[in-house]
Amino acid sequence: MVDGEHIEPTARDFLSCVTEVAHLMDLGTASGVPQERRARHLAHAVRKPLLERGNLPEEFFRPLLAAAVYDPDPSFCLWFVEPAVYTFGRRRVMTELLNYLQTGTDAEQAGAKRAWYCAHVPLRADRSPAYAPSGLRDPALDESHDVVAEWRETLQGSAM
Repeated sequence: MVDGEHIEPTARDFLSCVTEVAHLMDLGTASGVPQERRARHLAHAVRKPLLERGNLPEEFFRPLLAAAVYDPDPSFCLWFVEPAVYTFGRRRVMTELLNYLQTGTDAEQAGAKRAWYCAHVPLRADRSPAYAPSGLRDPALDESHDVVAEWRETLQGSAM
């Protein structure tokens, strides 16, 4: 692949993304599941354990966002965005999605738009152990007004 060249995402790309997340969680590859159902099977397998973790290591960030962007079903990209928002903060998640919007392939840009909607998930202390026992979290993790403004500017610029 030449620098700067993008390959259009396919269902296989989503499978590789969700397989990476499952691997990071030591959940295996679901090799016994038929190929056409394997990606969704793995997505189901990682969903609950991701939300149950109070903290995710740094190496989860990019694979979670890639899985969200490459997920072909807009109903399910939340499964990857939500734990990323809880652990890494709304600001960082939105900044990564903005990067996909600005530099990604057409398919990545479409996936970023789907995931952007999910990045606005309401945060609740009872939903994730990522909150401190007091039910509080650093507000800087979720401050995103400037990122939202840049997102809108990027969309307006691309519409011209």
